[in-house]
Amino acid sequence: MRGVIIAVVAVIGLFALAETLTCNQCSVGLIGICLKPSTTVCTTNTSNCYTGKASFPSISGFLGFNTQGCLESNNCDITVNGTILGASYVITQTCCNTDKCNPVQISGAPYMQLSLPVALGTALLALTSSNFMY
Repeated sequence: MRGVIIAVVAVIGLFALAETLTCNQCSVGLIGICLKPSTTVCTTNTSNCYTGKASFPSISGFLGFNTQGCLESNNCDITVNGTILGASYVITQTCCNTDKCNPVQISGAPYMQLSLPVALGTALLALTSSNFMY
C-alpha cells in the first residue's frame, strides 16, 4: 500500500514538472538593455513567456522601456496606443510558449548579461576621453 502511494505522488510530481514553463525575466529594461536579467518559472498552466515594450514614436532615437516574464494567455499579443503629457506611446505584449522563448534583446541582437557598473564605467570613460579631444 505504501508503495502505491509513493508511486501516485511521483506520477503527480512528474505531471506538475512537465507543465511548468521557464521564461526570461526582466523587471526593468531601458533603451533595450535589461538592468537585471533573470529567469522565472510560470506558476499556472495558462501562462506564457512574454516580452512587453513601450515605445514613443514621437521621440526619435528613444528605444523605450521593456519588461519580460510570465503572463496569462488572455493578456497576450495585444497593442495599446495612447498619449501621456502630449507624447504618443505604443505598448505591445507578445507571447510564446516554450522555455526561454523570450530572449533578452539589445538592439535586435541576443543580449549577454552586461553589468550596470561596466556600462556606467564605459559611459564615463567615453565622456572623459571626449573632453581631452577639444
